[in-house]
Amino acid sequence: MTARVEKRGFAKRPADPEQWIKAAESPPRATEATAYPARLTIDVTAELRGRIKIAAFRRGVTVADMLRELLAREFPPTPGNPT
Repeated sequence: MTARVEKRGFAKRPADPEQWIKAAESPPRATEATAYPARLTIDVTAELRGRIKIAAFRRGVTVADMLRELLAREFPPTPGNPT
């Protein structure tokens, strides 16, 4: 008789959590985005969205980072107002 092979189920996790956690050793990323947890949603045309994505790609940054920088530059903190 042959030994029974235990098959892994579709949703079954490995017994060792280290096997299913991809970046167990990496510390959490502290970014500027975590300092500003608010979300802003705007409507733009598909054409403008494409131009924004291409510009971000050419600059080697994410769209979110590029737009955060643009908004921070256009709307700097004013003295006496909370940031």
